[in-house]
Amino acid sequence: MIDFNTLAEISRANCSGICAFLIPANILATSLTIILTAINRPTVQVCQAAGFASMFAFVMMLHVYTWFIIGVVMLPTFILLGLAITCLLTNLAAMIWRLNSLEFVYPWKFNR
Repeated sequence: MIDFNTLAEISRANCSGICAFLIPANILATSLTIILTAINRPTVQVCQAAGFASMFAFVMMLHVYTWFIIGVVMLPTFILLGLAITCLLTNLAAMIWRLNSLEFVYPWKFNR
């Protein structure tokens, strides 16, 4: 059985290592999604990159929420939460952009 209290303690005890990995991972993975969208790669590749990048952002949000649970409300927690939310919204926007751009490029495939 998974003990969430133990996972939260591990997350807080290894905060510097977790953040040292997640911050660049979020930025690089979201940048990859933006680049793939900008160079008009297939929708499958954009959605895979966005899903991969969203996992990092979701893990960062969970990590920040473990600090909020114990009452640590400081500027770094809000900055990290803002980064995670920005990455999630950017990945979502890239997927929506890519799916909607197909309607303009191939209008005969989307007869509504």
